[in-house]
Amino acid sequence: MAKVQTHNGKYIRERTYAKPCFFLKNCYNLTLLKLRSPDKIIIKKMKNKNNYFFYLILCVLVAGLFYWGYHSGNSQALVVKNGANLATVKNALDFINKNLLAEGYSAEVESVEEENGVYKLNLKIDEEITSVYLTKNGKTLFLSAVDLAEAEKTINNENNGPQAISKCEDINKSDSPVLEAFIVSQCPFGLQMQRILNEAIKSIPQLENFITVEYIGGIENNQIQSMHGEEEAQENLRQICLREEQKDKYWPYVECYMKEGKTAECLSSTGVDQGKLTSCMEDTNRGITYAQKDFTRQDEFKVDGSPTLIINNELVSEFGFGGRNPEAIKQIICCGAQNKLSFCDQTLSTEEAAASFSSTYSDGNSGASASCQ
Repeated sequence: MAKVQTHNGKYIRERTYAKPCFFLKNCYNLTLLKLRSPDKIIIKKMKNKNNYFFYLILCVLVAGLFYWGYHSGNSQALVVKNGANLATVKNALDFINKNLLAEGYSAEVESVEEENGVYKLNLKIDEEITSVYLTKNGKTLFLSAVDLAEAEKTINNENNGPQAISKCEDINKSDSPVLEAFIVSQCPFGLQMQRILNEAIKSIPQLENFITVEYIGGIENNQIQSMHGEEEAQENLRQICLREEQKDKYWPYVECYMKEGKTAECLSSTGVDQGKLTSCMEDTNRGITYAQKDFTRQDEFKVDGSPTLIINNELVSEFGFGGRNPEAIKQIICCGAQNKLSFCDQTLSTEEAAASFSSTYSDGNSGASASCQ
């Protein structure tokens, strides 16, 4: 699972692992800054008083142009190449340290080089190296850059990746079709999918034998992680434990939880064995082990959105079968069956379910084709 570390040690989730987020207290996606030219430029001193280093930076003269910087005492040395203006670099570093870094962080310049017509500043922040880009006149600072060639390659790879099936005849057939629905418990559209599945099962109880709900997330230091934080992660684990050890309580609990998210009330009203549930959640050989199986499947199919449907080990789109409604779920399962199932001629509701928490099946807020990424 992807995470970006903020200044206070908490994590926000993204699709891929990224560098720690040092810039700005709330990690805003700020990529372009106009810089002013202050009268004085300050280079921060090294904070580690236990280590004293004497640096001699020697830049060999080739073709007549190399710049060098040095450091004495505790001041930081700047390795400047390709004719970069030292004052311009100091200006940018001063601006970054004063205005952009989260509390408790400071930047040091490891090196400067010219790249594609701008200066690339390699900064050391909290033992991590991150790069920013500065126009040669020192007026515009870019906190990130996109390599167009690499980006195009990535997009092409994604476009050439597995495509969701949207036709019945394209689904692989199985004697025992299995529909896996990947969700997270506090995503509005994950709740929507659970509501649809629950409604389908209430209409045709046999469908429960062909449906499994699995959860998106990851494990770090034996702790479950989820895209919307700790509360969601624990709710995911709670539902996983119910699914594995108190199966008959899973859908009654979820049906109650989807209304207002009242965990304690729903555990009590649905008769969940709370002692057994707590034991499962705290025992890493049970809860975390169950969760890891979900995450392994998630990684196998490169699941990155809640909800995502898999039928017979293939990605499938509910929108090719009528959208997010019970009838579409039934059709997908029936299309995945080698032999016609007894309930396939039965028609279910085509009404789209409410997204997020709702006391009713439909409230006019379906969210159409949205998902949590």
